[in-house]
Amino acid sequence: MDKIFFGVDYMHPDLKYNYNAEASYDFSSNDPYPYPRYTDDWFNSHGTRCAGEVAAARDNGICGVGVAYDSKIAGIRMLDQPYMTDLIEANSMGHEPNKIHIYSASWGPTDDGKTVDGPRNATMRAIVQGVNEGRNGLGNIYVWASGDGGEEDDCNCDGYAASMWTISINSAINDGQNAHYDESCSSTLASTFSNGAKDPNTGVATTDLYGKCTTTHSGTSAAAPEAAGVFALALEANPMLTWRDVQHLTVLTSKRNSLFDAKNRFHWTMNGVGLEFNHLFGFGVLDAGAMVTLAKQWRTVPPRYHCEAGAVLQQRQIPSSNSLILQIETNACKGTDTEVNYLEHVQSVISANSTRRGDLELFLTSPMGTRSMILSRRANDDDHRDGFTKWPFMATHTWGEYPQGVWTLEVKFNSQQPRSGWLKEWSLVLHGTKEPPYRSLSPASPHSKLAIVKKAHEDRNM
Repeated sequence: MDKIFFGVDYMHPDLKYNYNAEASYDFSSNDPYPYPRYTDDWFNSHGTRCAGEVAAARDNGICGVGVAYDSKIAGIRMLDQPYMTDLIEANSMGHEPNKIHIYSASWGPTDDGKTVDGPRNATMRAIVQGVNEGRNGLGNIYVWASGDGGEEDDCNCDGYAASMWTISINSAINDGQNAHYDESCSSTLASTFSNGAKDPNTGVATTDLYGKCTTTHSGTSAAAPEAAGVFALALEANPMLTWRDVQHLTVLTSKRNSLFDAKNRFHWTMNGVGLEFNHLFGFGVLDAGAMVTLAKQWRTVPPRYHCEAGAVLQQRQIPSSNSLILQIETNACKGTDTEVNYLEHVQSVISANSTRRGDLELFLTSPMGTRSMILSRRANDDDHRDGFTKWPFMATHTWGEYPQGVWTLEVKFNSQQPRSGWLKEWSLVLHGTKEPPYRSLSPASPHSKLAIVKKAHEDRNM
């Protein structure tokens, strides 16, 4: 079952037979009927459109067909109100965690290129509890749209999309290029297709208010529900998948295909164990068939550990025209109960300020040589007071790599004007497994990502 965080027109003829009322709730009106207000604005149609992408019925001659047309959909109405509280968000994120498998979220902080925001304490606790205890211990799947702020924003400044507990999804348009609204960041895991061309009718076909259909649904808001539908198919194929299994499957089965950056800024790069990634598209576009096939033979990955790998706590000045280079050498907690040998997520927890926050750029290089831009320039961000305070910049690009060795952080200004600032602290946190994650899996092809990464791991242990 998938859950959508907007009001849903559950009487729509293409949705009503796949709607689950027991798992739905309206936190705006405090009743079990998450029906949207019938206005013509985009906001109130949003949930109905996202729901149709996942679970619109097949073979009924109405609208289109959902990616997971046999799945059930639930609605949570929480955003259609004049205010939002941490408690309302937390209750929404933790609503019926054993009935709901996948939470699809096409919302987040304002995409204005200057906001730095994320979940508050109660909401974060609810998400962490969901991945640890939801689905009767297998973990809820939280799918997040990476954001529509375009090249002037960076989704690593969105604490929802950049969380290691969520799967951040970007979009591409039908010819393979990125959409004009796509944000780039090192936390995006994969992409799906959405609208982005000049013709509005090249959007996603789905359900709409008043029992109607639309062909203009767009944005990463449309990309995330498509991914939720693909993950529902994977869970149908193998109901025992954990939340981390779904992330591993996403990395191993997403495809580069013909995806490209229309402005030629970000190129496809290979990490230290042979996985290709792109700063816009993550590890590629989701391949539903490949994911379902691999899900059927999947073996749960080993336990995940959290290693506090080191820190630079001495305040350093950021030069106006050159880069500040900092390094942490780590054994990745070797010999302890939190030893990490095979990476999943990497967090750089950073405190910094400057005369103009939007001109800061941060690059993290792994011991295997993989360089990730963990913060890009944001032209609209004029902040000179708040900076970043213990902000967890997250990267997935080093997935599968060995973390032992020297990690390098480069801090610089990207500006035509002189700037000044301070890097107050940098802590490196590694998340991954002690044991090889794919040891018990047999690749179907020697050219598959699974085969490539597994061989890299085996070569290391020879």
